[in-house]
Amino acid sequence: MPGLPALCLRPRDLRRGAVLTLVFLVSVAAAAGTGCWDPADARTVAAPQAGQPAGALSEAPHQTGTADREAVARAAAEAVAEGKSGKKAAQEVVSRSGDRWGTVYDRGEYAAFAEDLDGRWTGVGLWAGRRRDGRIEVDKVQPDSPAARAGLRAGDRLLSVDGQGVTGLAVADVVALLRGREGTPVVLGLSRDGADRTETVRRQQLRAEPVTVRRLADGTTVIKVASFTRGSGERVREAVREAPPGAGVMLDLRGNPGGLVTEAVTAASAFLDGGLVATYDVRGSERALYAQPGGDTARPLVALVDGGTMSAAELVTGALQDRGRAVTVGTRTFGKASVQMPTELPDGSVAELTVGTYRTPAGRSLDGGGITPDLAAGDGAEERARKVLGGLGVGP
Repeated sequence: MPGLPALCLRPRDLRRGAVLTLVFLVSVAAAAGTGCWDPADARTVAAPQAGQPAGALSEAPHQTGTADREAVARAAAEAVAEGKSGKKAAQEVVSRSGDRWGTVYDRGEYAAFAEDLDGRWTGVGLWAGRRRDGRIEVDKVQPDSPAARAGLRAGDRLLSVDGQGVTGLAVADVVALLRGREGTPVVLGLSRDGADRTETVRRQQLRAEPVTVRRLADGTTVIKVASFTRGSGERVREAVREAPPGAGVMLDLRGNPGGLVTEAVTAASAFLDGGLVATYDVRGSERALYAQPGGDTARPLVALVDGGTMSAAELVTGALQDRGRAVTVGTRTFGKASVQMPTELPDGSVAELTVGTYRTPAGRSLDGGGITPDLAAGDGAEERARKVLGGLGVGP
């Protein structure tokens, strides 16, 4: 099993928060939305004094519950001793605890998680969402993937995987069904326009491009970060260095479900010359994340956000907003700022349990509340961003 990452922020299937109406889109081929911290990348800071803006962990809005690590491990050990599933017993304890973001992985699922962090996975190449009525629908198909070659397209309903019905399942469970060894077949039951059919495809190793860059006619560079997988932070820095001198940048974080926090800090460093990016708690001990020196602090910058901007992507947004480095445009972000710590259980499964929250440089906890952009914009967010850059002396 791959080594456990030290600390994680990753959005979970919204079945743990059924009151939310947002349809959480994740990759059925790669369970996006991961985020991990390595404590070697964080420096300890003094705990805030009474009255300081950072606030206590218990004061965070919508603070999630947390499962007791020892209780979870004990339940798993007892189940294994009785010949039962340690993962299932551990998950029952986590579910009863009220830990909204806590979950338990078996060995295979955790190995797939490690692949996700590299931006690669073995699957069929489709993105899907679980609707409020429990239906699983295809939202996007990766070009030149098994799903694309089989003719799947957005809007198709996924009914079954290898004969097992998926309606009502959590997206993470559908992900597990679609995973497997490269070259192995998987039979998909589908429905389109009321007509049911089956398609047999073969799993293959796929890669996602987490950062794409395009140039507008006025010289503005648009940097779209789909997720913070390994290498994405440095790709953002390269895109900023390659942008025309004096031209503005749109950092598009819409729909970004999170990622490796070290990569998020590197991305923020492209626009900052050192300084604080965020503070976070680990069971009451407060620590901090700092930007690398040497970023471009003069170039006009707009950050685009929406309700799908989550976790590590909110960490970047909060840092740029609090430090006055970017104008944020779009809609309120998701509000996922809790910290998970993985623990290996006796049967080799891994429990990720909530241990605290992170806060922006100004001390804001975003958990449950998200970030309110400086300027509200929906479908016309990019055009609004262009006008903002124009007001900053960039573009027409």
